[in-house]
Amino acid sequence: MSRYKSGRSNRGDVLEPIVNLTPLIDVVFVILIIFIVIAPLLELDQITLADSSHTGSNACLSSGDCSPIAIQVQRDNAILLNGKKVSLNELQVQLKDAKLNFPTARPQLFHDRHAQFGTYQSIKNSVEISGFSQMDIVLKP
Repeated sequence: MSRYKSGRSNRGDVLEPIVNLTPLIDVVFVILIIFIVIAPLLELDQITLADSSHTGSNACLSSGDCSPIAIQVQRDNAILLNGKKVSLNELQVQLKDAKLNFPTARPQLFHDRHAQFGTYQSIKNSVEISGFSQMDIVLKP
């Protein structure tokens, strides 16, 4: 089949190009199918964080897992490690000591819903630097 359609017009013999839309339609259908398959997977759930007033230094998860390392972030972004107020630098040093004393323990983080997210990120980084590979985040004790 020729790329040009031959036909007569009022001006004489003019060749018009033929546009093949089949590949374009195929690509559009593939993209549409991808969106249909992926869209249900993109649902986001909201989580409710705990109030700092409900957390205690010996709090446990609902599954009964108690950890000797409880980190609390209060409304004013104050950090408590096992009930004692610490700074971010002190937290990292004490977490390294806790890793030596409790090598299999997972720190539990109780983060107040009104505290800043940056505080959580800093604590998470300190926990990772201290050598812990996992951390429990307690949403509602």
